[in-house]
Amino acid sequence: MNVINKTIDLGDGRTITVETGKLAKQADGAVTVRMGNTMLLATVCGAKDAAPGVDFMPLQVDYKEKFSAFGRFPGGFTRREGKASDYEILTSRLVDRVLRPLFPDDYHAEVFVNIILFSADGEDIPDALAGLAASAALAVSDIPFNGPISEVRVARLDGRFIINPTFSQLENADIDIMVGATAENIMMVEGEMNEVQEADMLEAIKVAHEAIKDHCRVQLELAEECGKTVKRVYCHEENDEDLRAAVRAACYDKVYAIAVSGSGKQERTEAFEAIKDEFKAQYSEEDLEVKGALIDRYYHDVEKEAMRRAILDEGKRLDGRKTVEIRPIWIETDFVPGPHGAAVFTRGETQSLTTVTLGTKTDEKIVDDVLTHGKERFLLHYNFPPFSTGEARPQRAVGRREIGHGNLAHRALKRMIPEQYPYVVRIISDILESNGSSSMATVCAGTLALMDAGIPIRKPVSGIAMGLISENKGTNYAVLSDILGDEDHLGDMDFKVTGTKDGITATQMDIKVDGLSYEILEKALAQAKEGRLHILGKITEAMPQPRPELKPHAPRIETFTVGKEFIGAIIGPGGKIIQGIQEKTGATISIEEIDNKGVIEVSGTNKESIDAAIKAIKIIVSVPEVGEVYEGKISSVMPYGAFVEFMPGKDGLLHISEIDWQRLDTVEEAGLREGDPVKVKLVDIDPKTGKFKLSRKALLPKPEGYKEQERPQRPPRQNGGGGGHSHNRDGGGRR
Repeated sequence: MNVINKTIDLGDGRTITVETGKLAKQADGAVTVRMGNTMLLATVCGAKDAAPGVDFMPLQVDYKEKFSAFGRFPGGFTRREGKASDYEILTSRLVDRVLRPLFPDDYHAEVFVNIILFSADGEDIPDALAGLAASAALAVSDIPFNGPISEVRVARLDGRFIINPTFSQLENADIDIMVGATAENIMMVEGEMNEVQEADMLEAIKVAHEAIKDHCRVQLELAEECGKTVKRVYCHEENDEDLRAAVRAACYDKVYAIAVSGSGKQERTEAFEAIKDEFKAQYSEEDLEVKGALIDRYYHDVEKEAMRRAILDEGKRLDGRKTVEIRPIWIETDFVPGPHGAAVFTRGETQSLTTVTLGTKTDEKIVDDVLTHGKERFLLHYNFPPFSTGEARPQRAVGRREIGHGNLAHRALKRMIPEQYPYVVRIISDILESNGSSSMATVCAGTLALMDAGIPIRKPVSGIAMGLISENKGTNYAVLSDILGDEDHLGDMDFKVTGTKDGITATQMDIKVDGLSYEILEKALAQAKEGRLHILGKITEAMPQPRPELKPHAPRIETFTVGKEFIGAIIGPGGKIIQGIQEKTGATISIEEIDNKGVIEVSGTNKESIDAAIKAIKIIVSVPEVGEVYEGKISSVMPYGAFVEFMPGKDGLLHISEIDWQRLDTVEEAGLREGDPVKVKLVDIDPKTGKFKLSRKALLPKPEGYKEQERPQRPPRQNGGGGGHSHNRDGGGRR
């Protein structure tokens, strides 16, 4: 067994160990990556040949976490890992987006990368190691790959940058980004920030890249020691250079004319298809069976070249805009009446209808991942139906792309929800049209829908997607604001930036070309800021501030705290008390212990039901005060008076002399029976026994000319005698 180990020193006493040759030896490449007690196994397997007709890179990256890694059982009936969680999908996407552009353009064999978390310590975050593990597995295989790459998370804590921070460190960081890169170039950036400046984000990327360079060096050493520096020979494309030249000669000028015409998406798409169909018309069906796929590929190259040349040579984009120009925007809020907030945001040919729903504590999302368990009170769901791009196909389950785009918009907006906001908030973005940057439309529409719902967000947020067309390793380039779908597909960069007027809140960047300099990145960030602020101006013009009140049909919530010792009294035996209050008032009540206090949330569809429930709860938790008046109920009648439950679980004696101003011989003379309601005043609390003395007559007007009757003097106590009056349970009585 030829086991090879390499160590990466993080410079702060921590190390990362990469090992191969011990596990999964039948895979084309396999490594374990370990930091502390967190350990991943990454394997890669590649088909020897491409499937017939495949002209793309069929890469599949799967990141999976075992619950046993953290000594836990999975939930559910089967007690077995099920479908991938959102976290696993997002981690898979992080790795995929860096690996995919670095496979050779003509390599079309299926490649499967599997990354499995086998051990976790709850402190080190495993997603930061997944990219390194995947790339190292490729490095020790013979699969062609223009790497290595690595990914690191960089956080800023108290002004200091930390590579691969722990969970606890991340909680207080104002920058949290994941960076993927080769030793030479940045390939991917994704993360969130607390309204930081562009220069701060750029510095964080540079810090991450320096760490990645060490990771790449170690992988090259590992590959050399494994003897995997020579990759497998393949031939996945057969080309016809004469046909390529013919397609270009016949089509380029026509395509270029459309590229600079400034036409709309549908018109442009139909015109491009017509040129290709016209070229194909010269061939028979038999010839097209052989050459059709090649013509499609060569024609795609012509489209790409024409679009890029139009921008670089003439500064003309496909829809006629200048490089810094933002498409026309129209906005409408309160668009649909049913949700608690709604907005339509349309920018060019991209449109999002976004709604907001307000919920109570019972609507919280329960998160039960391997390393993360808790509850989420702010949810954002992004939907991308096929009709948004005019596609005639069925809509299936939510895909990885939808989860990824929704997560970006979630990160952009989540810090704007006020702390301790009592509602659970769910945003749903339905993309109704798409031609570039639908996730950024979601951010803008989400901001508007939140304000339309009456949520007092800290600040409005806008987002923009930037593109890049470059040649000669970036010596000639153009940065494009608010890119179209074709500019994303045919260009070199998709760089999304969201933020408030004061700084960046989230970002996602994918690079498809080598040679992106920090100069270009800095220009893109500056141009993105101008675009963001322009769009932000349109948002605040349409809705300057949140609505002052919730909409009439939105639920109302009141939250308050009580002493921990009252939780049991509010719930009651078997939940009897709290259920009774809910049934009587129609409100919904939840209670939990937080920080040694009982946190109570009362929600309802109207203020009356909430007020009634709060009043009932406050009666339970309130401390009786002398002089206060209470609505009570007679719990029992005695010869000397009545016992009244004037607060839940609290009885006091209403002595017969305190029922009325006139003298009574029995309680019944006043018309009082067991179970009757009675209003009483608390007149005294015995300091020794804590017993309560109540009065009804103190609430009645004193009769005119009323004279206090003299009480007869107590006879002298006889030797050995017990006195001349009867005792009762409150220590009082009548003679």
